[in-house]
Amino acid sequence: MTPGGAGVAQQHLDHTNTATVSADALAGYLRTQATEFLRALRTHRETGGGAAGGAEESADAALALRRSARRISGTLHTYRPLLDADWSESIRPELAWLSGTLGREHAYAARLDRLVTALNRLSGATAVPAQAVGATMGGRFAAAPATGGRAAAGSGPGARANSAPAAGSRLAGAEPGKAGPGPRPTATPDRGNLTIGAAKAGALLDRQLTLARTRAHSAALQALGSSRFHAVADSVAVLASEVPLAPTAATTDLRALAAAAHERLCDAVTGLPLLTAGHPYNAEALIHGLSPDTAPHPQDAPWHQVRLLLRLRRYALEVLHPEAVPVDVRLLAAGEALNRHRDASEAASAAAAAARTPRIAPATAYALGVLHADQRHEVEAARFAFQQSWQKEAVSTS
Repeated sequence: MTPGGAGVAQQHLDHTNTATVSADALAGYLRTQATEFLRALRTHRETGGGAAGGAEESADAALALRRSARRISGTLHTYRPLLDADWSESIRPELAWLSGTLGREHAYAARLDRLVTALNRLSGATAVPAQAVGATMGGRFAAAPATGGRAAAGSGPGARANSAPAAGSRLAGAEPGKAGPGPRPTATPDRGNLTIGAAKAGALLDRQLTLARTRAHSAALQALGSSRFHAVADSVAVLASEVPLAPTAATTDLRALAAAAHERLCDAVTGLPLLTAGHPYNAEALIHGLSPDTAPHPQDAPWHQVRLLLRLRRYALEVLHPEAVPVDVRLLAAGEALNRHRDASEAASAAAAAARTPRIAPATAYALGVLHADQRHEVEAARFAFQQSWQKEAVSTS
């Protein structure tokens, strides 16, 4: 971030410099969210938890449950000094567990849709040359999984040098605002191998992610019928009528805690490699590739953390402005970029996991490698978009 960027961002994003905001606003917000939680729970039960004829309504109710649980949990985190400590620390992890459990089914469905759409785009006859260049690079990453799931391109001294130009070209040809500058590449893709492998790659992803989605659905239904969930629901029901505030809450201004949430966000953004994100290609983000390591991509974690802190900041503003949160275009643009970053990162991991499937055909592995590279490029494009949106105000006012 540019010098002074955090301070400028705080001045621009801080909508709380008006009147004192008392703990009554916090209590009212928590009661509202608790009521929404109970309403969604009732709808979910009335629709039979996904039985025939009410599946869509039940899914919407589950998402509403998750949305309320996430807001209550995030608000308890931001404003925890104003709440009874024992009660807050006991319910917050349970709400996080519920939110995570209810969100997995939707996440798997969205991931499959994203990957299938990307496969169709990459293997289409009219795909742009930039995508084709990324495909050629991705195929080299995917060569090894055909023989047992290990990628040769991620190892060896020449891996970085060989892959960097192709990957840079992929981002250089992307949409304005989505990637860095540079000429559009003119390389000829190996479209035949990609087309042959795309269908089998799509079928493999469909099997794996549909199975994961089915298991997530079963886990969500099991969770909603468990004694653990009933304990959470009982606590939320109490919250809908009585918020356990701390003795000091009556004399505390909520604006200070909301400002602290914003400071944590700015500090986390300062720790991001925004200089690297301002360039069209980041070799380290692709060297991880289809390596035998199945852990999440090491570079993604700080960006996911910023996304979480940005969401907490938004919830903090909802408490301060219960009628309508002031619109901040930069916050919206940053949030959208980080959502795309999360989606692309998880989709790339799914493609990499599929490419590690033993004894898959070389063409299938090739297509999955292309897909993985494409999604990692989307990750880089999302980082660039975030960097542009976050620093825009600091640059224009410096």
